[in-house]
Amino acid sequence: MSFCVKKEEKRAYKIKVLKNIILVILSLLFFLGTLSAKEISWKELNSKVVQLYQQRRYTEGIKIAKEALRVAKERFGPGHPNVAQSLNNLGLLYHAKGRLSEAESFYKQALKIRKKCFGENHTDVAQSLNNLAGLYYSEGRYDKAEPLYKKALLIREKALGADHPAVATVLNNLAGLYRVKEKYKKAESLYKKALKIREKAFGLDHPVVATSLNNLAGLYRAKGEYKKAEPLYERALKIREKYFGKNNLHVATSLNNLALVYKSEGKYDKAEKLYKRALSIFEKTLGSEHPILAIVLENIAELYKKLGKEKEAKRFEERARKIRFKNRDKKDNH
Repeated sequence: MSFCVKKEEKRAYKIKVLKNIILVILSLLFFLGTLSAKEISWKELNSKVVQLYQQRRYTEGIKIAKEALRVAKERFGPGHPNVAQSLNNLGLLYHAKGRLSEAESFYKQALKIRKKCFGENHTDVAQSLNNLAGLYYSEGRYDKAEPLYKKALLIREKALGADHPAVATVLNNLAGLYRVKEKYKKAESLYKKALKIREKAFGLDHPVVATSLNNLAGLYRAKGEYKKAEPLYERALKIREKYFGKNNLHVATSLNNLALVYKSEGKYDKAEKLYKRALSIFEKTLGSEHPILAIVLENIAELYKKLGKEKEAKRFEERARKIRFKNRDKKDNH
């Protein structure tokens, strides 16, 4: 009888232990499920922010990005990488809107968290350095931008390899800095490196390659080397037309750039056709009062002056002036 009792006790004990184990597993699964739900919620907000940024809907993007930041801080803690990502996104959005002091603050906060989480030589740190350098470049603070670009470049080369597309991005940015500082040899070398990496990574007909071609051509145009610039602009235009279609903003930018070269070479008929195509695309895509239109209108006016068509030149100049005035007025009332 006592033998049977002991046997029953052992069995009951095993069942109790098993129940406890099951409870622990269920609690753990619930906890992980809650974390997963939190992660998904933040990721959804973050994805929406990226989408709005790409669509240039910056004001809407800022609202969602602030909510994403609030969610990240609340659910992951103030020093979490997701918080840094949300801060970085806010920096990008404010930067795009030209609110540079606010953008700088967000970029710096993101950088601080990333350094603490990952150390000095992580690719996320390189991203923050690159973005902050881009901000200083926008402000004309080139001496502050250059060391940050160089640091970002070193991190990416070490972490990802010298032929990685992310390395090409920093090479391109640093080249742009050297270009405005009129260090043309350095700029040319870096633009060519970036182009080579992108051609290898994406193929010869990718829009990222077109960006590199456009930048290198822009350098040659700045130096007055129009024969070198022309074929690069033409190749960039073909890639963009093939990839985006004939009526895309990137195509319009290429048309305007190539027209500038044709005008400088005295190919006025060609330049006029491209300017007018660019103007038509910008009008259809951005509306009749966007500031970009003023740039193209002024380019056309300058061309007509070269051709001695003063009356037509004045008409385009006047329209450009009105657009600039309206946009300045909007800025003042913002």
